[in-house]
Amino acid sequence: MTRTAFVTVVVFLFTGCTLGPDYLRPKVLVPDNYRGVAGAPAAESIADLPWWEVFKDPTLQELTREALSNNYDLQTAVARVEEARAQIGIARSFLYPQVNVNGGGIAQQVSRLTEPSQTLTSTHRNFQNWLWGFSLAWEFDVFGRIRREAESATGVFLATEQAQRGVYITLVADVAQSYFILRELDLELEIGRRTLRVNDETIEFYRRRLLGGVSNQLELDQAVANRSRTASTIPEIERQIVTQENLINFLLGRNPGPIPRGAALTDQYYPPSIPTGLPSALLERRPDVKGAEDLLLATNADIGAAKALFFPNFSLTGALGSASHELSNLADRRAAIWSVAGGILQPVFQGWRIFYNYEATKARFDQALAQYQKAAQNGFRDVADALVSIEKLKEIRAELETSVTSLSNAARLSRLRYDTGLANYLEILIADQQLFDQELLLARARGAQLTAVVQLYRALGGGWQP
Repeated sequence: MTRTAFVTVVVFLFTGCTLGPDYLRPKVLVPDNYRGVAGAPAAESIADLPWWEVFKDPTLQELTREALSNNYDLQTAVARVEEARAQIGIARSFLYPQVNVNGGGIAQQVSRLTEPSQTLTSTHRNFQNWLWGFSLAWEFDVFGRIRREAESATGVFLATEQAQRGVYITLVADVAQSYFILRELDLELEIGRRTLRVNDETIEFYRRRLLGGVSNQLELDQAVANRSRTASTIPEIERQIVTQENLINFLLGRNPGPIPRGAALTDQYYPPSIPTGLPSALLERRPDVKGAEDLLLATNADIGAAKALFFPNFSLTGALGSASHELSNLADRRAAIWSVAGGILQPVFQGWRIFYNYEATKARFDQALAQYQKAAQNGFRDVADALVSIEKLKEIRAELETSVTSLSNAARLSRLRYDTGLANYLEILIADQQLFDQELLLARARGAQLTAVVQLYRALGGGWQP
């Protein structure tokens, strides 16, 4: 019976139980389909494609690969993952015996004066104590506190992995978006320089007419003013180009400098169809949502660890070594010492500290739950915003293309009317100014269309595939 009781106690100490609630994914209000998507939802999603199949410009792909190799934010995120991985090992280490080697010694001398036969003499006594050995301390995780702490560390580790994935996605999207904005600015600069050449030709034309007595100074001054208006936009576009190049270089971990160009903005690949997938898949794909859930798992485990503090702590300590008054005798078997002790510690009263710690962990769980639900709802909002941007920008681009075509024709006809004496220069001036403005707007609409695809790709959680 004694042996059976001993075995029962040992099994109890080594297995024990795990206190606290086991994690269950909370319910999230998931829409049946994304706003702006007609028809039944389909499982296919553009986010399932790797980024190099969405952004097909070879120059952009090379820039993206360089950014993924050298970006400082991504390097920081990788290091944080390794730190969190090490924290799991630290938490789990307390499940095992803690063994230490210890040793030490002391040697001292005591002198004493005596007076035999009226002669002062001194006597000396030497004392030595030497000790060496091994010590062991082992806490039995009977109520699962250490296991819950390891579970919490694992949740934090998973959240840092998702944070790294989020940095990856953001970096891919930022490089693509910055590159498309750069190509848009290049197109605006091209439009500005082309318009400036037309303005120069117009000024030269009216200058010759003025010298020939056919035109007047008013028309020439209006042509010069229109040319200056166009010319003033070019330095601003050039400034924005340099600023954009510096931004891309920063994302790539480079010093400021020029950026190579690939396909023109008008030749960039635009997906013919953009499937969004099921809204429920967003909970599994978006890193911020997954990371928020992993932190929720960690705080749930913290509740169990805090609850275990209410219960007894069982421990085992032991020592094995040698002690002697002489250093040379430490190896003697008669100097050997050993001890084994077991202990139990039951908290009784700590000023309600354990209780308040438990309440605090539950409050942190409620906070993490709210953040998880917020992240999910924010994901659905991001996708809906990107979808409406893609849809409306198509309409805007179509109208601007019609406007540019009509104004190009109007500018041509106004010159013909002027040459035949049916119109004055004001018609030409208005047509040229409107055409220039609309061409710039069309270039920006083209760039906005591409960046909207980037935003949708990021909102859906795409781009992280290795």
